[in-house]
Amino acid sequence: MTLNRTQLADLIYQKILDRKESLLLAFGNANNPIRYWFLDEVLPVEIAVQIAEVFPKPNAMVLKKSLREDKYIAAQMNLYHPLLEEIIYAFQDQRIVALIGEICGIEKPIPDDNLYAGGISLMGKNQFLNPHLDNSHDKDRNLWRVLNLLYYVTPDWDEAYGGNLELWPNGLSQSPITIHSKFNRLAIMETHSHSLHSVSPVVFDGYRRCVSNYYFSEKPLQAEDTFHVTSFRGRPENKVTDLILQADTFLRMCIRKVFKKGIKENPHVYKKE
Repeated sequence: MTLNRTQLADLIYQKILDRKESLLLAFGNANNPIRYWFLDEVLPVEIAVQIAEVFPKPNAMVLKKSLREDKYIAAQMNLYHPLLEEIIYAFQDQRIVALIGEICGIEKPIPDDNLYAGGISLMGKNQFLNPHLDNSHDKDRNLWRVLNLLYYVTPDWDEAYGGNLELWPNGLSQSPITIHSKFNRLAIMETHSHSLHSVSPVVFDGYRRCVSNYYFSEKPLQAEDTFHVTSFRGRPENKVTDLILQADTFLRMCIRKVFKKGIKENPHVYKKE
């Protein structure tokens, strides 16, 4: 039986609520310039396994491959098993949104019904996501992006396999904080003008599966935050790539100064009938 989003949300909400105090402490660490928390065993194991099992094959998804990133993504959720759409929107249940907002100190966070840059993703051997800042706004450039929610659903995914979330609070000159993309784990990080993060290259012959959501707000997390496009850097060992990607960001920012929403519409949204 496939659970609907409300049933899934009931389970997720209770799990977060039970751990609320410890999550408040984890996120409230003011010594970390990129605040985050993660929660394990988010759903009963059999449900998390079912979510993993209904993920589409790579050839049914969109390949994004460039110097910036190499991964498979999907946001047009009506093309896939209904459980995937239900789990994505379970994280947009107002009870969960309000509770996560309370834990993260964000007043009235707003989930993204359009799944702008959200949805599902697969990363296989040698695929990666270079260090970057997420686009500061929603697709219409009206709201500020404030939280990144990542729910990992690959059974038995070892940290040594790669494909892990990396936070670079002190820039690329120092080692990142690594958050293992562990099965049935929800990781949440704040997004602002200094929240540089990446996904380490996958070194295992398998696929890391992830369900993604973003929350937005009418106000930025930090007073000094300014508009920026998704801004990529090269990994510390890839100096030439880093220079190319910095130039790429500069050019795309110049374009957005002229065309507020870009030259063409970003296709990574859920277009509903």
